[in-house]
Amino acid sequence: MAVSTGSLPWCDVEQNLASSCFQRSVIYLINLLFLGIFYLLLAASCVSKQFTVRSRDRSWTFVAAAVCCLVTSINFLGAGLKLLIDSANDVFWVACFVQGIICLSLAVSLFVNGSKWINIVTYVWWVSFALLDSAEKIEILSQGEGIRVYDFITLPMSLMLLLCSFTSLKAYAAPQNCSETGLSDPLLTDKHRNLATAGFFSILTFSWMNPLLVAGFKKPLSPEDIPSLVPEDEAELAYTKFSQAWDTLLAGGSLTKERNLVFRAIAKVYFKENIFIAVCAFFRTVAVVSLPLMLYVFVDYANSDHRDLRIGFFNLACLVLLKLVESLSMRHWYFAARRSGMRIRSALMVAAYKKQLKLSSSGRKMHSSGEIVNYIAVDAYRMGEFLWWFHSGWSVTLQLLLSTLVLFGVVGAGAFPGLILLLLCGLLNLPFAKMLKNSQTQFMMAQDKRLRSTSEILNSMKVIKLQSWEEEFKRQIEYFRADEFKWLAKAQLTKAFGTFLYWLSPTIVSAVIFVACALLNSAPLNASTIFTVLATPRVMSEPVRLIPEAISAIIQVNVSFDRINNFLLGDELKTDEVERSVLEKSGSVVDTQAGNFSWDPEMIKIPTLMNINLDIKYGQTVAVCGPVGAGKSSLLHALLGEIPKVSGTVKVSGSIAYVSQTSWIQSGTIRDNILYGKPMEARRYNAAIEACALDKDINDFRHGDLTEIGQRGINLSGGQKQRIQLARAVYADADVYLLDDPFSAVDAHTAGVLFHKCVEDSLREKTVILVTHQVEFLSKVDQILVMEEGRITQSGKYEDLLQMGTAFHQLVNAHNESLGDLRQVGINREMGDIDVVDKVKEEITTMDIRGIQLTQEEEKESGYVGLKPFLDYFRVSQGWFLLSATVLGQVGFVVFQAASTYWLAFAIGIPKLSTAMVIGVYSVISTLSAGFVYSRAVTTVYLGLKASKAFFSGFTNAVFKAPMLFFDSTPVGRILTRASSDMNILDFDIPSAFILVVAPAVELTAALIVMTYVTWQVIIIALLALAATKVVQDYYLASARELIRINGTTKAPVMNYASETSLGVVTIRAFGTVDRFFKSYLNLVDADAALFFLSNAAMEWVIMRIEILQNVTLFTCALLLILIPKGYIAPGLVGLSLSYALTLTQTQVFLTRWYCTLSNSIISVERIKQYMSIPEEPPAVVDGRRPPSSWPSDGTIHLQELKIRYRPNAPLVLKGISCTFREGTRVGVVGRTGSGKSTLISALFRLVEPAGGCILIDGVDISKIGLKDLRMKLSIIPQEPTLFRGCIRTNLDPLGFYSDDEIWKALEKCQLKTTISNLPNKLDASEVSEEGENWSVGQRQLFCLGRVLLKRNKILVLDEATASIDSATDAIIQKTIREEFAECTVITVAHRVPTVIDSDMVMVLSFGDLVEYNEPWKLMETDSYFSKLVAEYWASCSGHSSQNLQVHI
Repeated sequence: MAVSTGSLPWCDVEQNLASSCFQRSVIYLINLLFLGIFYLLLAASCVSKQFTVRSRDRSWTFVAAAVCCLVTSINFLGAGLKLLIDSANDVFWVACFVQGIICLSLAVSLFVNGSKWINIVTYVWWVSFALLDSAEKIEILSQGEGIRVYDFITLPMSLMLLLCSFTSLKAYAAPQNCSETGLSDPLLTDKHRNLATAGFFSILTFSWMNPLLVAGFKKPLSPEDIPSLVPEDEAELAYTKFSQAWDTLLAGGSLTKERNLVFRAIAKVYFKENIFIAVCAFFRTVAVVSLPLMLYVFVDYANSDHRDLRIGFFNLACLVLLKLVESLSMRHWYFAARRSGMRIRSALMVAAYKKQLKLSSSGRKMHSSGEIVNYIAVDAYRMGEFLWWFHSGWSVTLQLLLSTLVLFGVVGAGAFPGLILLLLCGLLNLPFAKMLKNSQTQFMMAQDKRLRSTSEILNSMKVIKLQSWEEEFKRQIEYFRADEFKWLAKAQLTKAFGTFLYWLSPTIVSAVIFVACALLNSAPLNASTIFTVLATPRVMSEPVRLIPEAISAIIQVNVSFDRINNFLLGDELKTDEVERSVLEKSGSVVDTQAGNFSWDPEMIKIPTLMNINLDIKYGQTVAVCGPVGAGKSSLLHALLGEIPKVSGTVKVSGSIAYVSQTSWIQSGTIRDNILYGKPMEARRYNAAIEACALDKDINDFRHGDLTEIGQRGINLSGGQKQRIQLARAVYADADVYLLDDPFSAVDAHTAGVLFHKCVEDSLREKTVILVTHQVEFLSKVDQILVMEEGRITQSGKYEDLLQMGTAFHQLVNAHNESLGDLRQVGINREMGDIDVVDKVKEEITTMDIRGIQLTQEEEKESGYVGLKPFLDYFRVSQGWFLLSATVLGQVGFVVFQAASTYWLAFAIGIPKLSTAMVIGVYSVISTLSAGFVYSRAVTTVYLGLKASKAFFSGFTNAVFKAPMLFFDSTPVGRILTRASSDMNILDFDIPSAFILVVAPAVELTAALIVMTYVTWQVIIIALLALAATKVVQDYYLASARELIRINGTTKAPVMNYASETSLGVVTIRAFGTVDRFFKSYLNLVDADAALFFLSNAAMEWVIMRIEILQNVTLFTCALLLILIPKGYIAPGLVGLSLSYALTLTQTQVFLTRWYCTLSNSIISVERIKQYMSIPEEPPAVVDGRRPPSSWPSDGTIHLQELKIRYRPNAPLVLKGISCTFREGTRVGVVGRTGSGKSTLISALFRLVEPAGGCILIDGVDISKIGLKDLRMKLSIIPQEPTLFRGCIRTNLDPLGFYSDDEIWKALEKCQLKTTISNLPNKLDASEVSEEGENWSVGQRQLFCLGRVLLKRNKILVLDEATASIDSATDAIIQKTIREEFAECTVITVAHRVPTVIDSDMVMVLSFGDLVEYNEPWKLMETDSYFSKLVAEYWASCSGHSSQNLQVHI
């Protein structure tokens, strides 16, 4: 019996439970119930981040089912919309809309793989839908009723859903693996798998990125999650191709024909792959230009009296096809361009690195290490975007031309005046481009100067702080930045005017075309014509935005090409300077005949080394001695082939190991530095460590030989660095050893141990050439070479040279005189019975702290940090007013643009209004909008400049005020990366990205308002699309942010490694490890490039999906305009709505791209801000506590229970020292390496603050006064002498306090007057290269003596100041100090006992304790610690072997 239910609104008659209409209603309700539960669970999963996209191995089934669902949904929604329009009273449209929403939701469910409950609900839903729908179809067939299309349109969908549910339930029942956890594809098992094995559909849609994005959405990405590059993207292949092309061009004699070989080589290698990019760009351009024609067609269709829906849907299909072509071609153009750009970038970075490994001495003089890092960090890096800008440049130009053709097609001859105007605008751009190029070139040059200076200052920060020169050097950096800033402002303001010109041109072009149409009657001014004319310049808006940027970028790239080209053509080391051969034990190992060598190729007539003749046999130990500047180090460089040969021959047999005078240590562990790339052999390794007296140091390090060394060995003492260098050479097991004064940085006892154990024992079967000032070792060598003024004046054995007299005799006499009464001590003691026991072990290096390595992993933020970096940008720059003005300018522009187009839409429907009135009002409103654009562009520039100035100032101040511990524990590369590339992003990228986010955001809002005003129904889809866009965008940003942050930490090692290599290139070449360093650099470049590659792929992934979402809104709007009856909406408003709809996708994509770019760029603000928050050292001046100007009048120093530790909770380095240095006394400070001598000096200069106790100078507690007031009153000659690039005057007197007469007197006293008098410009000669490399270490030390002679303070500190000077010069300097500082307190830290033996008092330190403090003669009369040190020194001088010394250290 049938039960009546009454009438349902969509059923024709009263229904009962058996009726098909009622059954369909029940099916709808069941599906709506499932739909509600599904979306509730999905929302909960979104919050808890537990849903992912379905994995690729099942995608074909699910994609097919989803397509069925979407097609069915579109059909139902379209039918419902038509029913709604045709018959407002008929409510059958409700059923269609319900069915359409159900089908759409089923499509969504097919791509969601969430929690267990979501999966269960979806599987049950699919099964129930399929079964109920199939049952309904069977019921209809069994009743024999008429069959309608809409009754059976869901059948294919039901069958597909049944198949999907069967597949999913089968997989769900199977054993679970990691792919179901959300980290769908393993990233680490096969890192090439994602892209290399991706299918066509996966590559087309960038779905191969899904596993990484899923992983990044679930948890912040770490470096271990990053897949490596596929082989064709690796730097090695890129460099090999570039190198072959480069060599071919050089071999073909292109050097004289073509100015820029780099560009030609790049073009030759990458031309073919750029054809594909060009094709993609072309298709995209054609698709974009065709869109105004579609607008014309749609408006024409809306105006048609006889509208055929088939034509309307055909038009819609054409629109869909155009948008599909546009989207796919653009995404793959962008991705392929940046991928190819990445390969170019890698090739040029590697080429620059390889070049510096080949650079000659003159080449290194032309290109400092700071400049080389800049070529890599800025110039080569810029190539990653080069191809994108290149293809953008020509494609947008083509876009402009095609748009012009479209205009001709629509309005005929009326477009001609507009074309002339466009041409004029293009010509106007030429002078701006020239100005921009000049500004960019000057900016780059100024930036080079600043970065070179910054690099030099950071590397010498300790000396700068000791001398209290921070303000002067900060002013120097600020001066360079001011010049750089001037050109930055010019470039940005030029671009701002160009922006105004380009934004104004479409408006003027439109107005001119309208006037021409009216005058020439070439086309009717109806809705179709007007909105096509408006849409075409709107399509030109992308070229309008991009052309100035593209020109700017291409100009920058052109400048970079020139700079890299100039560098790669630089002078290389000649490989044939030295004839190398395998070791022949029977013959000469080193043979030089009539060798003349010159550092300066232009001064061949006065060579550095003259008439060098050497014949050294296998196994010989040869010592080279002579005064400072005699050419000893140059001789070793000549044997290495580092100094250009003028004439003669040089032959070296066997492998070489080289120990430089200035120690070169790599960042890494002690073990890495000793092994130096060789495999570990425990016995040989331990023997090398013992021979170089490193065993005790390593045992005392908490991390042993795995202790991390800071950049340039910053956390090691000078002696430790030198011994690690020596151990590296010993472990290398080479045939020939070139040792450049290796004992100068260690005390006399350690020097003796090193000579006997290392040179005499470990290297007894090797050929050794030893440059030394230690005369005491000369009697043990096979041959001695005495050098003077670049010549070998004497050679022979020790006894023979003594009998010959002259120069060598003078050296030995000077040494013997310096020994003084030590001789007596040596005689009085029986040396064979001395048992020298170090009271306490050698101290741990001051920086090795319990459980903590000195150089930490670089800090980076993790996850979403909210708006903080954006707010910091405006807060630091105080740019809130300019921000408001910029936003208001953009709003004003968009409002007036919308008003002008609305006026046209409105006015064409009023016949009374004349054409002149319509066009005149439009022109006035449009011109006003252009004025707002100009104000927006200018305020954006000033906002960017203000921010750049504020951040640079804050960053520079923070770095110069940072304590010394910060520089000890922070690699210079990290600071330089922020000062170069991060600052570059702040200067250029953030201001442009900011305005390119604000502009489309306002335009998008205006477009939605206009579309909603015309067809209100579209707002529902638009809001859903925007919400979905936000979800997709956030999903992407979770991974993108971490990729950029990790990229920030992978870039610094690339720069550090390049900088380190530049400093140690002589050592690298000497050991023959060029290839190993090259391969290590390739790995670093690849690690950095992988992040760039993935960041770009992720960007295209998100934009493709956002385009799909926004195209749905466009298609909905177009569909509504097709289905709405004629007359329902005015034709002008149809054109207005569709013209805005056509720009919707482009605007949204533009917004997303630049928002993501801004989000990524703002990380640079985060990184710079991080260094602006460094804890400051105490103030330079403390008001109210400034000492009198005459302080210190006496120079008395009291140490009261002085305790020093370098970090909280670290062990004490000085453990409660108390003593008094009386006024005018000379105090010698001695002790083993690492005993606390240098720490005491650091405490005196307050490089580190006391943990307890205090230091009083003339009764003033130095911790209470300002650092500048203290350091300006103290003088120091540091252990490692430092010179700065520039002239002699600024190196002696950076602050400009002294007259020429005073400087010359100081130079005379420090034995440099003669040398400098021979220079062309004397004091103002720019004769000091970077770090003073063109002066010997001894001469650099004399410069430091000249500085203190000028200052003449009451307190002078000599920190092992004469370690690199021969005994004769040392004696002269000691005499000068005694005479010039007779009434001063002089504190001398020395390795040479004679240096302190004539002191008034001697302080002996061991392990941070004060062991002895007394007059030296009193200490020597007892069995004191000091007397044992003296005995050791005498033993080493008297020729006793180390076996006679029972040493416990």
